[in-house]
Amino acid sequence: MTAVEITWLACDLRTGRIAEELPALRATGPISRRIGSVTNTNLSLDLAGAPAEWEAATDPARTLLVAVDRATAVPLWSGIPLPRVGGSSNLATFTAASAECYLDRRYAAYAGTAVDRSTVMAGVAAPLLVDGPPFVIDDEPTGSTMDYTVADEDDKTILSTFQELDGQEGAPEWTVDTAWTTTAQTSVELVLRIHPTIGIQPAIPATVFDMPGCVADYTLTESYERGRGATQVIARGDTQGGGRTSSSVHTADDLIAAGWCRWDHRYSPGPGISDVTQLDAHAAQSLALMRTGSRAWTLQAAASAAPRLGTDWALGDSITLAVAASCAPRHPAGITVTARAWGWELDAGADKLVPILLED
Repeated sequence: MTAVEITWLACDLRTGRIAEELPALRATGPISRRIGSVTNTNLSLDLAGAPAEWEAATDPARTLLVAVDRATAVPLWSGIPLPRVGGSSNLATFTAASAECYLDRRYAAYAGTAVDRSTVMAGVAAPLLVDGPPFVIDDEPTGSTMDYTVADEDDKTILSTFQELDGQEGAPEWTVDTAWTTTAQTSVELVLRIHPTIGIQPAIPATVFDMPGCVADYTLTESYERGRGATQVIARGDTQGGGRTSSSVHTADDLIAAGWCRWDHRYSPGPGISDVTQLDAHAAQSLALMRTGSRAWTLQAAASAAPRLGTDWALGDSITLAVAASCAPRHPAGITVTARAWGWELDAGADKLVPILLED
């Protein structure tokens, strides 16, 4: 087995070109990714081992720090340093936000009628391609259409608009992958993927995390807390003309007929939403996600022994957890479960890989 070692590259944020390698840069915590989310990591640079041009190579808002698996040359994560702190200490410290953070610094303006939901999100993201980082948009149709308008004067960022849209029934998933621009590996691009589902979900995944084996321990979290479980949902909109718009009542009739209690969930999916069709799409999606609550598996695995992140599996892929009998009191007979990698954390220095799996 090969240990996971990270090579940190400093790239120009506008072009993606590599400016420096930073062998003295270290993550002081795990790097991580989540579907449709911004993640952050803290980094420190030992100035005694830094290149002469380290300041330009880590300039906030001008650079992109890319974590590459040294053995496979696969970019695993990238982040934009926003605060940089240094002084009399021999360390410069940074908090870098994943490339998704840039979507919260550009504003949306879009109008479309009867357009595929992925096309809507790609249209909302179009400003990223002007005066921005090296984004490319990879969208695949969902087969579900919608009408959608967002005006510049609404002051909605692309990220907030995405978060509004992905809360609706039929919405695609999205993430930003960091990839080499060419086989020469001298620059990177940021691939904004807008797909019906992110990753690969075969019926029988080839990727298996086993215990005993690469998994040291695992946790199953089951929840029906407020906001995580409901059998009846209503989405409320903005107040207009003295009244408040609302979705219809969405109920899990099959569960209630089978003996479940009614658990109500009423919420507002976001400011500026008053269209009943959109509210119904939000309520339907919330009920689909919440009807039987949530089940999340968090695995603690040895990165050097586990299936290789970025090569054997990636964000959104289906993964099998295979626990042998008598390995855990929670499942004394053992258990085999397949779930999607909705996120992951990697602490290469500690040889720790944490896939976060959600069951459908």
